[in-house]
Amino acid sequence: MTTLINQNPIIYEASANNSTREWREDEDLEDSVDLIDAQEIFDLIRSISDPEHPLSLEQLNVTQRDHIQVSDENNSVLVEFTPTIPHCSMATLIGLCIRVRLLRCLPARFKVDISVRKGTHQSEHAVNKQLNDKERVAAALENSHLLEVVNQCLATATSGGVVANIVKGPAIAN
Repeated sequence: MTTLINQNPIIYEASANNSTREWREDEDLEDSVDLIDAQEIFDLIRSISDPEHPLSLEQLNVTQRDHIQVSDENNSVLVEFTPTIPHCSMATLIGLCIRVRLLRCLPARFKVDISVRKGTHQSEHAVNKQLNDKERVAAALENSHLLEVVNQCLATATSGGVVANIVKGPAIAN
């Protein structure tokens, strides 16, 4: 039996503000000029499952729309998240899930930065360094077990009743 790190998390009510935007995964969006805003980023990540609890990141107040910054002019996105407890060992995994979700859905022109909100985690500097190091992220995603866990967390974000519907793009011929 696995012991939970945070056995009794505070559960928040998810907002009723749902987006109907369709997102295309695996499609070449390099030249896309579709404007992206913080609400759309929030819609993409709010329904990601927490790796420890059968709840969304929004329900645990890990992600909030006010903690997302988007600069369409500079092609940048910054997402700050708040772990449920200051010593959360799942913080890096949660950040990795957010990063993977955005990398799979946003046009390639965006530089995505993910970070723990200042003062919310005892190892925030180390977590932030891992989450924003391309080589470390690539190495983590080469681990089949870790990738499976990330995909499980993202499964709720791509199921039928979610906020942002993902539409598979056309197959690319080799």
